[in-house]
Amino acid sequence: MTAAYRFNPAFQSPQGSPIRELFKYTQQPGMISFAGGYPAPALFDAEALARSAAAVLEQSPAACLQYGATEGTALLAQVLRQLTRERIGGAGEVGELIVTTGSQQGFELLLRVMLTAGDCVAIERPCYPAAIQALRLAGAQLLEVPGDEEGMDTDALEQLLLGGARPRLLYVVPTFANPTGATLPLARRRHLLALAVRYQFLVIEDDPYGQLRFSGEVQPPLLQVAQEIPGAADWLVYLSSLSKVVAPGLRIGWMCGSPEILRRAVIAKQTGDLCTAPWMQMAAARYLADGCLEAHLPAIIATYRERCEIMLDALRRAFGDALSLIAPEGGMFIWASWNDGTDASALLHEAVRQNVMYVPGAAFYAQDADAARLRLSFTNAQPQQIVEGVSRLQQAHRQWRHTQP
Repeated sequence: MTAAYRFNPAFQSPQGSPIRELFKYTQQPGMISFAGGYPAPALFDAEALARSAAAVLEQSPAACLQYGATEGTALLAQVLRQLTRERIGGAGEVGELIVTTGSQQGFELLLRVMLTAGDCVAIERPCYPAAIQALRLAGAQLLEVPGDEEGMDTDALEQLLLGGARPRLLYVVPTFANPTGATLPLARRRHLLALAVRYQFLVIEDDPYGQLRFSGEVQPPLLQVAQEIPGAADWLVYLSSLSKVVAPGLRIGWMCGSPEILRRAVIAKQTGDLCTAPWMQMAAARYLADGCLEAHLPAIIATYRERCEIMLDALRRAFGDALSLIAPEGGMFIWASWNDGTDASALLHEAVRQNVMYVPGAAFYAQDADAARLRLSFTNAQPQQIVEGVSRLQQAHRQWRHTQP
């Protein structure tokens, strides 16, 4: 007899991560994956990280191996504060700062601290799937704000607000968004923060990719723009991570914002993991303080620039006008749309048979998904794999089209 467990209603029929669900196919022999937003393993600065980890363990074994402060080690907090100041051009203060176990934990802590089930949260359409998943489990009502090639349409957001929408939070990746790769222009950044002040909703700026720019004009983080707008700093929390620029296995993220918010986030974190792994924190602090990231980042950017250009060229050659593309100025993703009636989710089954993968766009919508959309990541494949993978996708597309009535 099956046990009659009583689950939290949010977990009665939960939906897993649509991207994680694809992971099983990556184990298929010979698979070329454009699916996960994974950094290139060959670009991990493993030797420098190993030296940093060994050095701090030798110097401070007890501090590395004992429990640490929930807020993060003092040294890493200091280093991350300086790193964040550099990102905002030394303009103003970054607010309170705490270390998190990846930026995803920072987001979840904010949901625990700020949300009650039924509250409205604004997100860009399309949006990062893990954010949608976390918000649904928190019981949030999702307000999708249309986006375009320049990110969230803040004029559309204003119309929603004028129409009576009252979000408690707004989540946005303003620089190289996941999945679109779009970057919010400065005028929209100012407009968004002005709306946050006027309507008093908290903006969560997620900035995991901002350092991966390989073309175009640098846009200031919202954290910097907020210094220009009276009251805006009170309505902004900044999240970032070392996952995309150093290594996701470190699980090092951080959040900056109002002391009132972050004090409560620390209490929420105490009931979760107690603290982010002290050894990894101290190794990351040493790595950053020694200038290793600054020295290594140009190689990462150059590699991703090349791979992005190769993928864009291969896709254009293979599909021409049948596939529209957003060419990103950085980050890890290309957002595409079929113009010939192809259903990206249906095509994936044939693509897997051809040993190539991507993420169908349906994963990035809270409702009424656009079946024509798909996301491709160029970071975790060698140039020759990109060319071969696009060729396989072209073959899959031909096969799938041939079977359609």
